Amino acid sequence: MTLERTARIIIGVAIAVSVVHYVDNYVNYSDYPVPDSGPVPSATVVGVSWFLFTAAAVAGLWFLHQGRLRAAAIAFAVYSGSGLVGFGHYTAPGATSMVWWRQAHIVADILCGIAVLALAVACARAAREERVPAEGV
Repeated sequence: MTLERTARIIIGVAIAVSVVHYVDNYVNYSDYPVPDSGPVPSATVVGVSWFLFTAAAVAGLWFLHQGRLRAAAIAFAVYSGSGLVGFGHYTAPGATSMVWWRQAHIVADILCGIAVLALAVACARAAREERVPAEGV
């Protein structure tokens, strides 16, 4: 399977999962526990951030299609934050008491963030391999 095809699958799944997570987080904002310290983004910030993160994912796919592996790696690394930020939910007291389906989409979004970060690393490694001249050349 090509890197581009793999990226399309990972990003497609990540976007689908993030829609569920971010819509629930935005619509049911008051149902989420709040941490005792640290940043507490408003519902508006949560909603707007989905669009910004998703724009980075789409840009990453476009860069990858254009063969711009380094730019794709950076865009995917930015997009990985969309899922990885889910770890923040578990800094709040009572987070593990949320209903099972909310836990499921938060954990799924975190796992997608890890997969997208691995995709970013794969793109960065591919970009590096492109720059290394073949032996004897």
